[in-house]
Amino acid sequence: MDSIKKYLYIIVGSVSLILGIVGVFLPVLPTTPFLLLSSFCYVRSSQRMYHWLINHKIFGAYIYNYLTYKAIPKKTKVGAILFLWTTLIISMIIVKYLHIRLFLIVVGLAVSTHLLMLKTLNKEDLKRLDGLYFNKNKESALSEKE
Repeated sequence: MDSIKKYLYIIVGSVSLILGIVGVFLPVLPTTPFLLLSSFCYVRSSQRMYHWLINHKIFGAYIYNYLTYKAIPKKTKVGAILFLWTTLIISMIIVKYLHIRLFLIVVGLAVSTHLLMLKTLNKEDLKRLDGLYFNKNKESALSEKE
């Protein structure tokens, strides 16, 4: 029974990771909750996959900062909001139905509100946190080898 549970967590985590990656390009799919779900599933099923995700060069620091500090870098916040509204506006121009346009506006407002409510990491914070994140990952990698 435990092996079935383990494989279900791996499958759910992997599907969630794929949706999170797709969510980077489609503003209707939220990236962060899917990445957090992947992290949750992997930590309960596969330490190897969890460490791969947490140490990933793109998603690792993002997940770590979000989980640990509920914060994202200013550049990420501004870029996400600009990309979100650019793609939503393009979608609203293409789509003819009013109810879909209204739905896109509601999604945009909800995601923007969430992003704006997160703490913003400035350059000094990032330098300090990168050192902590780097040291944490270095220690983690060393403990795995033992």
